[in-house]
Amino acid sequence: MKRLLLTAAFALAAWLPSGHAQDAAPAPDAAAPPALQPFVASYQAYNEGKLAGHATMRVVHNGGAQWRADLGIEGSRGFAGILGLNIQQSTVFDDVGEQYRPLSQSTVRKGLFLGKKVLGVYDWNARSAQWKGDLKKERLKPIALQDGDMNGLLIDLAIIRDAVPGKRLQYRFVELGRARDHIYEVANESENVQVGELSYAALRVSRVNGGNDETIFWVADGVPTPVRILQRENGQDGIDLRLTEYQGVN
Repeated sequence: MKRLLLTAAFALAAWLPSGHAQDAAPAPDAAAPPALQPFVASYQAYNEGKLAGHATMRVVHNGGAQWRADLGIEGSRGFAGILGLNIQQSTVFDDVGEQYRPLSQSTVRKGLFLGKKVLGVYDWNARSAQWKGDLKKERLKPIALQDGDMNGLLIDLAIIRDAVPGKRLQYRFVELGRARDHIYEVANESENVQVGELSYAALRVSRVNGGNDETIFWVADGVPTPVRILQRENGQDGIDLRLTEYQGVN
């Protein structure tokens, strides 16, 4: 079963109050990352080149340093069957010291014959993260936290914040009772990415330590979410999210 990593899936930093597709060159390495701003983005979801559903990514400001990122994926035409479920994810986090620090996480997966719910807490005072719910027993054990640890949604946000031409990005992924390094390489130059009738000048950001499973993001300057996220398995295209619209929210 292919697993949709939204490791949204969405590294979001070049935030604009609102907008749609635009061609733009990536910001220079010396530029300070823009302040985090709330937004909502819509995607079409493809599997092996066929339209199979849609996804929504939302970031909202809870007040002070606290934010929330939500991801919802709804399958149609077999998409839910391919994944085995529909997915709703939510992460509450702090934006502190140019770090996205997770505080809590919920994941709900629904399918015709499947329903799972998992809740996790990142306790930074105790330097420990732990999950409860529908997980294997070994994944219910606490994990020691390190500075900079993030879950998948926050890594997606960080990729957009951090991506500059030729840069190597490394994050520690801590989610659902697991901890592992995620390493990405950013292309030296932007390329034209066509998404429906829209065209973006975007940087390709590829995970390089995922083995036979690849995750590729395309990041465009001024767009607060990846314009495309592609997962490949053994060299074959699998799940493919393509941005259709985004806008800022109050």
